[in-house]
Amino acid sequence: MKILFTSVGRRVELVQEFKNAAKNLNIDLNIIGADYSDTAPALFFCDSSLKVCKINDENYIPMLIYYCKKEKVDLLIPTIDTDLLILSKYKYKFKDIGTQVFISSEDKIKICRDKRETALFFDSVGLKTPIPIDDYKKYDLGFPAFIKPKDGSSSINAFKVNDESELETYSKEVPDYIIAPFIEGTEYTIDAFCDIDGSPIFITPRIRLAVRSGEVLKTQIVQDDKIINEAKKIIENFKPCGPITIQLIRQTTTGDDYYIEINPRFGGGAPLSMKAGANSAEATLKMLAGERLHFVHDAAEDGAVYSRFDQSVRVK
Repeated sequence: MKILFTSVGRRVELVQEFKNAAKNLNIDLNIIGADYSDTAPALFFCDSSLKVCKINDENYIPMLIYYCKKEKVDLLIPTIDTDLLILSKYKYKFKDIGTQVFISSEDKIKICRDKRETALFFDSVGLKTPIPIDDYKKYDLGFPAFIKPKDGSSSINAFKVNDESELETYSKEVPDYIIAPFIEGTEYTIDAFCDIDGSPIFITPRIRLAVRSGEVLKTQIVQDDKIINEAKKIIENFKPCGPITIQLIRQTTTGDDYYIEINPRFGGGAPLSMKAGANSAEATLKMLAGERLHFVHDAAEDGAVYSRFDQSVRVK
């Protein structure tokens, strides 16, 4: 069995979870890491590596297709947002050579890559969400507010603003921005995992206890039935293929959940849900082996707390 991770970068923990899953299932798995940089740390935890051109290069997709066909890759798993749209567009070409791409349909990826479209999607399924505005002169929803790029990720160029003066200043610094009311409350991530047809297998909510550059450092599993049922609404309408990460804020004063983001891929903290029992790495390998899976409620251990750390690897 062969799996190719694109833009594998720093996803050491994700690679390790797939290796552990293969060992537990007694599956002979070959993990291939692809990246533009040949010093990306996760490459050194893969069984083999592929140096690729930049994602926006016209040769990127042909290079991946050639390699997948040559090496008979069973599954391609993207790990960053910028990979998603182009891979969803050419998903059918990979399917033609026998490689499944773990990614949702192109129309759904477009919803996720535009924060305004994401908000409208949440609203359409009956969930609360801060509806963004794309002109600071028209913003009248009160302060504090939040400004960020409409297609941003990893909290880059995302700022809390306290008044009109700050808003005007940041509007000149943040490219193609959106503005929404700042929701004060507890941040949650939902690690959801679905089968190829979009039926849920695991839904694991967790509190973001500490975050750095948009990625969780400390987290606690919280099997909250309200959040799980809300996530089911999203999944029913989105029909994800494989992993999907959903973010929300539970407002402190009202207890209402405000949904803010969807990333249709394995999130940076997804291995933590795997460690807690919602083992989507094992589920992925089982699906590849032809096993039909069903939804498991409360698969992850409720209350489990994880704290992450950095570690170095010599690459040259």
